[in-house]
Amino acid sequence: MAHRLGGERDAVQNPLLRYAEEVGWTLLDPQEAERLRRGTGGLLLHEVFLQQAQRLNPGVVDLPQAEELAVRLARVRPGLEGNLEAWEYLNGLKTVFLPQEGREKNARLMDPADWRANTFHATAELRYTGGTDPIRLDAAFFVNGIPLLLVEAKSAHKLQGMAEALEQVRRYHREGAPLLTLEQLFTLTHLVQFYYGPTWNLGRKALLNWRDEAAGDFETLVKTFLHPARLVRVLADFVLFTRRDGELSKVVLRPHQIRAVERALGRAHDPHKQRALVWHTQGSGKTFTMIVLARKLLDEPLFESPTVLMLVDRNELEQQLFSNLASVGLAGAVLAESKRHLRELLQDDYRGLIVTTIHKFEGMAAGINPRRNIFVLVDEAHRTTGGDLGSYLMAALPGATLMGFTGTPIDRGSRGKSTFEIFGADDEGGYLDKYSIRESIADGTTVPLHYTLAPNELRVDRETLDREFLSLKEAEGVSDVEELNSVLERAVTLKNMLKNPQRVERVARFVAEHYQDYVKPLGFKAFLVGVDREACALYKEALDRLHREDPERYPPPEASAVVISPAHNDPPRLKAYHLGEDQERALRDAFRKEANPQILIVTEKLLTGYDAPVLLCMYLDKPMRDHVLLQAIARVNRPHQGKTSGLIVDFVGVFERLEKALAFDSQDVVEVVRDLGVLKEHFAQLMGVFRSRYLPLLDPSAPPDKAAEGVLMHFRDEEERQDLYEFYKSASDAFEVLSPDAFLRPYLDDYDLLSRMVRMLKEAYEGGVLVDREFLRKTAELVQSRTQAGDVGQALELYEINEELLDTLAKRKRPPAVEVFNLVRSIAAKVGAELGAKPFLVGIGERAEAVIQAFQQRQKDAQAALEELKALIAEINQAEAELAEKGLDARVFTVYWILQREGLPNAQAAAQAMQAVFEQHPHWQELSDQEREVRRALYRQLVEAGVAKERLVPLADQIVLALKGRRA
Repeated sequence: MAHRLGGERDAVQNPLLRYAEEVGWTLLDPQEAERLRRGTGGLLLHEVFLQQAQRLNPGVVDLPQAEELAVRLARVRPGLEGNLEAWEYLNGLKTVFLPQEGREKNARLMDPADWRANTFHATAELRYTGGTDPIRLDAAFFVNGIPLLLVEAKSAHKLQGMAEALEQVRRYHREGAPLLTLEQLFTLTHLVQFYYGPTWNLGRKALLNWRDEAAGDFETLVKTFLHPARLVRVLADFVLFTRRDGELSKVVLRPHQIRAVERALGRAHDPHKQRALVWHTQGSGKTFTMIVLARKLLDEPLFESPTVLMLVDRNELEQQLFSNLASVGLAGAVLAESKRHLRELLQDDYRGLIVTTIHKFEGMAAGINPRRNIFVLVDEAHRTTGGDLGSYLMAALPGATLMGFTGTPIDRGSRGKSTFEIFGADDEGGYLDKYSIRESIADGTTVPLHYTLAPNELRVDRETLDREFLSLKEAEGVSDVEELNSVLERAVTLKNMLKNPQRVERVARFVAEHYQDYVKPLGFKAFLVGVDREACALYKEALDRLHREDPERYPPPEASAVVISPAHNDPPRLKAYHLGEDQERALRDAFRKEANPQILIVTEKLLTGYDAPVLLCMYLDKPMRDHVLLQAIARVNRPHQGKTSGLIVDFVGVFERLEKALAFDSQDVVEVVRDLGVLKEHFAQLMGVFRSRYLPLLDPSAPPDKAAEGVLMHFRDEEERQDLYEFYKSASDAFEVLSPDAFLRPYLDDYDLLSRMVRMLKEAYEGGVLVDREFLRKTAELVQSRTQAGDVGQALELYEINEELLDTLAKRKRPPAVEVFNLVRSIAAKVGAELGAKPFLVGIGERAEAVIQAFQQRQKDAQAALEELKALIAEINQAEAELAEKGLDARVFTVYWILQREGLPNAQAAAQAMQAVFEQHPHWQELSDQEREVRRALYRQLVEAGVAKERLVPLADQIVLALKGRRA
């Protein structure tokens, strides 16, 4: 067969292992790895593990205790909780009992400080049979004999290779849970891309794009990620297990987070620099970056028991951060409860982690603690250290290293200048580390944002907006919602316009209808942002009235909820929406996880620090600008399954004056949000390309099967199909955002036809694999609503394979190319469904695949391929008939069937001689010692049957693989 450029094993899997060997991994052939694992059901490289457990714990772990640790690891309960337990063993957080001392002592199974003290082994095609079903990993990597990383490789030419690979990893978790409970990381690669993620967190959001500063080619990507020193650091420092409301979850830091932590540690060691500024765009995991950095600073012996302060700017975020610390094992942190408490901690020279707010530094004496090993990590640095509070902080801790973290770039106003002066003076360009909006979208860390202006009659007067808000000097660089509210309190005319009763009714109607038509069909949710707390109450009342007016058209009362801050003197209208802490927490969780509420009505709460990936749309009816605007709209940029972008519907008009609303120097901000009109233009251009490039492939005068044949033949070339799939992804992403806009009406027929073409090609050439196995929601509804018998997309079928099928094919006389794909898919479906009961089908399935590959590579024409597939159908029918006639055990019949195809005259006798061997070794597929005995008996029978010496091992391998349900 011709070499396939970018094939899975030759171009991806084998080079990956070769590069791993070049950076320090010892490669084991699959047989040696299986021996060390003591069979295919084993987890550890047993001899390696026993040696390393003793070597890493001298005087603590002897051979019997190493054996006990091996048993403990093998018995951790399958699942995420067991995965955490295995990680704790790895990092020395579990103990062994020392009988001579009568006490427990910690034992570690990996040395992160000296990576060379560990052993590193890798193997290909690792077969594991200790789960519910056998699985086979493309590559497995062991540290000190423990399986910690698995690799799933796909062919570079497959556009959906990553989707297929992720689905494979999910299957491994279901079918090989004991092995996956020890594995901590997985990687997916198809040469062009290299992704990694934590085991037991298998959503798309957890799949991370590996990028290194020097990376550009596959070799560099592999070597930087798999270098033993880096991998050990990732496993020890950058895997986090967190609990929220008792629910355990797992994350691994992204490349930009790892980079920022390492650069910040470098700054902490620098005796000449005491300032740093980190800009990581909203939604990119800034909190976890700070937590890991704090932990590393505390654990660094060179810092001699340092003090680390984590500063936030509001009590609400203070408590939120504190609970996060407890969930990742930093339960020893202290929450400074008052100015006095913070002052006492610093005066008493407290060593450890302190969580506090910048406001508690107000009035603090200068030089209260001059130590150099104090590190201050400041969240939202663009607003936290402004004015006198920053001065108090720096005066109180003159020797401290200050590191500011911000989710927005620094603005070009006076506030921005002061932030750069405080934190950015030691770095060219002002930033120690930067992760821009553009980078986060490219990595899939966040999704792009689009905005659309509400109809003119719903927007406020432009002159009033400009006069009372956008042109005000005090509104420039506004960095906090409370500060914004103070500015808006003076915008009397503007607020009155926004809360005009007639306007509130019209806006509420628009929001309800837009949500029902555009957002809810996608399965996502929305925020409605009012100008103040009273506006939130007014909108809730208006939405509820709409439902009473027309229950079928408008969402019910339970679909919307108000979240505002309570005040003592609130009137009854506002008191009706007061929530206790537990009630608000439950409402936040329900918005993330439950069907209701679908729309949260807010004005300041939840506009910062609230992460709900299910949030797709923000109805903005509150004037905002600069940092506050960026932080608010970033609520809708979190990725989620099926979410291609976030949407802001602007009722105020701030996006009409974007140059004033987002007053930043950084070019990256230009990319943060784009007019929805640009997306419409893009979709229209794509449909124009479809009409000129792809529509002519369909002959309008031909019957559907002939039209289908023309498309199938045109796209035999892999590159042609991949170009179409890329084109379609761009079109479908835009369609999901725009539908059901009336703008789409002239394009629906074309888009429907394009969708059918893509579906047919994927069913034919890619085994039916679509993005996450299905069309996006609105596309699926469109195609389903327009499906008719005889459509081009309906040309392919699955046939039941039986004695009548060949006669049926002869009578129907469909185009050969169409029938080729019908038969290949039908054979594949039968093999997949019946392989366990009929192992002999493996070889037939392989030959069917070889036929379709030869057809795709133009080595066979359609008619020749069809005749070969018909012969395979006849062979299946013959085999099933003989199986029924001879009454043999399915395993014995499989041996017979392979031998008789080899032309051996006494095939049945040789096969029947294996019956007793199979019965004597019932677990031969799982246990390597039993498999060796089965192979010995098989070799004897093949020799006695007259098999030539050069065919002996290949034929035995073919039989063994078929009986195991595996392909050669």
